[in-house]
Amino acid sequence: MAAYLQWRRFVFFDRETVKEPAGPDGGGAGGAKPFALPPGITVCDSGRGSLVFGDILARGSLRRTPSGDLPHLGGALGSVVHFLCCMMHVKTLVNVFCVAENHCWIWFLPRSLQLSSFQAYKLRVTHLYQLKQHSILASVGEDEEGINPLVKVWNLEKRDGGNPLCTRIFPAIPGNKPTVVSCITVHETLNFMAIGFADGSVVLTKGDITRDRHSKTQILHEGNYPVTGLAFRQSGKITHLFVVTTENIQSYMLSVKDYPRLELDTHGCGLRCSTLSDPSQDLQFIVAGNECVYLYQPDERGPCFAFEGQKLIVHWYRGYLVILSKDRKSSPKSEFAGSDPQNSDKQILNVYDLCNKFIAYSSVFDDVVDVLAEWGSLYVLTRDGKIHALQERDTQTKLEMLFKKNLFEMAINLAKSHHLDSDGLSEIFRQYGDHLYNKGNHDGAIQQYIRTIGKLEPSYVIRKFLDAQRIHNLTAYLQTLHLQSLANADHTTLLLNCYTKLKDSSKLEEFIKTSESEVHFDVETAIKVLRQAGYFSHAVYLAEKHAHHEWFLKIQLEDIKNYQEALQYIGKLPFDQAESNMKRYGKILMHHVPSETTELLKILCTDYRPTGDREGSGMLEGKKANSEEFIPVFANNSRELKAFLEHMTEVQSDSPQGVYDTLLELRLQNWAHEQDLQIKEKLHSEAITLLKSGRFRTVFHKALVLCQMHNFKDGVLYLYEQGKLFQQIMHYHMQNEQYRKVIEVCELYGDQETCLWEQALSYFARKEEDCKEYITAVLKHIENKNLMPPLLVVQTLAHNSTATLSVIKDYLVNKLQKQSRQIEQDEQRIQKYREETTRIRQEIEELKTSPKIFQKTKCSICTSALELPSVHFLCGHSFHQHCFESYSESDSECPTCMPENRKVTDMIRAQEQKRDLHDQFQHQLKCSNDGFSVVADYFGRGVFNKLTLITDLPPGKSATTIDAGLQRELLIHTKRST
Repeated sequence: MAAYLQWRRFVFFDRETVKEPAGPDGGGAGGAKPFALPPGITVCDSGRGSLVFGDILARGSLRRTPSGDLPHLGGALGSVVHFLCCMMHVKTLVNVFCVAENHCWIWFLPRSLQLSSFQAYKLRVTHLYQLKQHSILASVGEDEEGINPLVKVWNLEKRDGGNPLCTRIFPAIPGNKPTVVSCITVHETLNFMAIGFADGSVVLTKGDITRDRHSKTQILHEGNYPVTGLAFRQSGKITHLFVVTTENIQSYMLSVKDYPRLELDTHGCGLRCSTLSDPSQDLQFIVAGNECVYLYQPDERGPCFAFEGQKLIVHWYRGYLVILSKDRKSSPKSEFAGSDPQNSDKQILNVYDLCNKFIAYSSVFDDVVDVLAEWGSLYVLTRDGKIHALQERDTQTKLEMLFKKNLFEMAINLAKSHHLDSDGLSEIFRQYGDHLYNKGNHDGAIQQYIRTIGKLEPSYVIRKFLDAQRIHNLTAYLQTLHLQSLANADHTTLLLNCYTKLKDSSKLEEFIKTSESEVHFDVETAIKVLRQAGYFSHAVYLAEKHAHHEWFLKIQLEDIKNYQEALQYIGKLPFDQAESNMKRYGKILMHHVPSETTELLKILCTDYRPTGDREGSGMLEGKKANSEEFIPVFANNSRELKAFLEHMTEVQSDSPQGVYDTLLELRLQNWAHEQDLQIKEKLHSEAITLLKSGRFRTVFHKALVLCQMHNFKDGVLYLYEQGKLFQQIMHYHMQNEQYRKVIEVCELYGDQETCLWEQALSYFARKEEDCKEYITAVLKHIENKNLMPPLLVVQTLAHNSTATLSVIKDYLVNKLQKQSRQIEQDEQRIQKYREETTRIRQEIEELKTSPKIFQKTKCSICTSALELPSVHFLCGHSFHQHCFESYSESDSECPTCMPENRKVTDMIRAQEQKRDLHDQFQHQLKCSNDGFSVVADYFGRGVFNKLTLITDLPPGKSATTIDAGLQRELLIHTKRST
């Protein structure tokens, strides 16, 4: 139970008296007069944009009748008025008029304040109910004395002779007993109407209430106490009817057959002291007793509020409970009290906010007829005919009033109940936080600032709590900032520093060990801060959980020095990341865990799969890195480098060339520094085997340099041989004065490079030692191959003081004998050519001066006897004409001699083309060992003289004097003779 005396009072409504509308010109004294209601108003309601009134005022003679004379009004009328006086607790019924003429009206007051009316009954209107969602008005009244009241349903949108259309009329009577109607309510769906009576009966009309044919009326409730209130409650598809009497409260479920009843309480209320709340209060039925106000659900009683005072009228308006009550106490001397100084009975209007527990407005009125809600305001109708408007102030104005009184909690609740947006709420939280901060309540202030997250700039709050004494508050704020995923890297840094300053390991672990879907901070920033603060285990946890591999390895290797763990972690990474991290941290790992690092590199460069995948099915093909790129990792660890390189060459024959180059260099180094002869021999064999593997063809010079650097003679000689560097082989033996090896090199490679013998002769010629044996062997080979002119041989040996004439005696004798034999052969050939030339000249002369007799009797082609016509050539061949035409390619050439003739002409043409080959001649002359033979060859080709042919005619003879056939025969004959 809540005592309203503890509730704060505010003036959230502005009160003013409704004035009459201005005249047509917008001015005049009429605008200043209070608006006057029609006299005799007894019942009121509102809805559909109008205030609705019913009266009992007659349009004839009137007389005022005090309550003591009520029986003189007649039986039915006297009973009605007496019942209303008892229910409304009124001692004297003022302005009760008797009707001299039977006319009664229903009035409509729109917002323009232009009254309109129509005649509804002849005697009086006792009840009105205006639906809020339909233009339907239900009324209860009397047309004649002593006749039961009538219920009329009006359609305000349709007209009948200028008045609203009355769609239905039926008597209001429960059974056969006449009684007085006490209250009426209509369901907004127009499917239910309930009428309460003074005898405790409730009549329910089900169906379309606007038509007689489509509805059914029955007695729902019977009791011994007058019914004072009715209300329909619709929740989904379930409809309830609340029935309140002077002594009890019941609810009926109308959605179920037989309408089950449930008694909610054993006390009731007076007329107009019950109402139904809106959804903000869960559509609760409100019953106002003189001591308390009770709230009910259809199946139970809810909370109650101790609002004292005799209740006269109860309404629900926009989340407010409006109660008009009597108060016998003196009016409070405050702004809420009226101006009447007397201590008579006053009617106090209170507007309660049940959600936020305060009184939004309180004021004193005199003789209130009713309180209505329309056009967004409350209207209080008083018996003097005035209308007082209560206009609710806007939300911002109400909040400012609360701010001035530092009632921030109440302001927050009010803003939420008014559905203020998040920006407005955030501003209230900020002001509340500032207020608490200035008062020194930092814990309370930070809680309010936390509620501004997302709207207020975090730096505004952070600057206030940077003091070391307020680090707890700052930590709380930053935690919430991260939970809402609104923190940046700076906020994460600050929060982690707070944890480390407080040494709150539990909070730190809770912050970083959130699940993957709940990470609300920048992980990399957190790792940096934790590492800087010395929380390496926490930093490693974050790095591993969120796959920050570089940070994990950096902390493990540089801070924790856990090299084995770092190496195992790399083995779990995907190929690309494992490769890059081994390149970065390989040297450190090799220094501390060499064997394990080497094993991982072997796997990485052959068939790498992450550690988890290696134990699987092996369906995925492994990847391999370039082994050459990891050679720098093995700096200062030749043993592991050798093992790695040998493994790569064994399992991967197509390893990069750098692997073989490094392995060769490594083996040569080991061989050069080894002292044990057996091991040295083994290393020698390994190096030779590697050289002979064929992997150094493209890098021949690099391998050669390595062998020369380490003085690996066998390797050098092997590479010379593979590179066809025969002169270098011989020079190598010459430098080592290995005479026999020099001769062997000349014998092995002298045919491929003849200058080796010449160089050998020069080498031995320069030696002062007795080298007659080797000189003789060289001279013998030079003589057999005719590699040097004798004069050059003599000049070469002239430099050797130990070489006597006896050394070259045999060589010179043999050479002179060969030259003598060659001279004799040349002279014989010259004599033969002279004789042949003489004979040819004679034949030419005969051809020029003597006739040619053709004596051939057979064809040179078919060997058959010649028959005319036949073809004869000067060469002596004869042919049948048809044979000649079949086999000849040219009419002027002999088919038999033509192949030989073409050879001759081709030779002549070739000689002509080579006559100008000066560059070729110079090159051959420079490179040849016998320049004289080259010159003689070019002389023989006619390079140095002009070749004279038959085409070069003697002076004084023209070309026409020589027969073309004769020229051809001369040329052919010359060739055949040679």
